[in-house]
Formats: sequence, structure tokens, C-alpha cells
Amino acid sequence: MTLAMAGGVSVAAQTSASASTSAPASAPARAAADTCSYPYVCLFKNGTRIGQFQDVTSGFQDLPSRPSGPNLVVQNTRNDDVAYIRRANGITTCLPPKTSIGIVSGTLTGIRIDSRSTC
Repeated sequence: MTLAMAGGVSVAAQTSASASTSAPASAPARAAADTCSYPYVCLFKNGTRIGQFQDVTSGFQDLPSRPSGPNLVVQNTRNDDVAYIRRANGITTCLPPKTSIGIVSGTLTGIRIDSRSTC
């Protein structure tokens, strides 16, 4: 199942929490999972990895390249840590462990990995 969210973000879960809330990830997210190994949070543009992050941080790490949608995927391969992405318009989205999101529109400006296991 892909969930559309405010700001042009869609979320595709890769793990099964329950039958009513999970389904296979979208094709771009599945491709990202094939090339992003644990324990990274990776950024993909048009199927090509353009960045990967591993460290838990107390603040956002800036993204100098300022990647933007469409065809942008963020993949969190971590088992127990959430990842936050920050957009140019100030919206922050939390990405649970083992999930991917497709950025439909907008520009990303930062990423932060947090040791919390839930958003």
C-alpha cells in the first residue's frame, strides 16, 4: 500500500505490521532496497543511489545537493531507528525502520537518524 501524504510524499511499507496496513513497496522503493544495505538510510534519484547516511545524530545533516522529486526515493534499512527527512518548505517526515518513501515533489534539505524505534 502506498500512502499519499501532504507535501507530495508517498510512503510504501516494506515490512508487515498487519494485513490491513501493509503491502509490497512500490517499484522504485523495491529497487532502492536492492541496493541499500543495512544499516544505511539511502537516497535514490531515478534508481541511482545519490547518498547514504549511517550515523545517529542530534540534529539534521544538510543535503548540499538538495535532491528533489519526482523519482526520488528515501530508503531506511535500519532495524530499530527512525529517519527524519526535512524539506525546503519546513515539513519534516518521519520514516520508520525498514521503510521507503517516494518523494513526488519538493526538495529535501536535511536528514537525521534517531535511535527511537517508532515515529
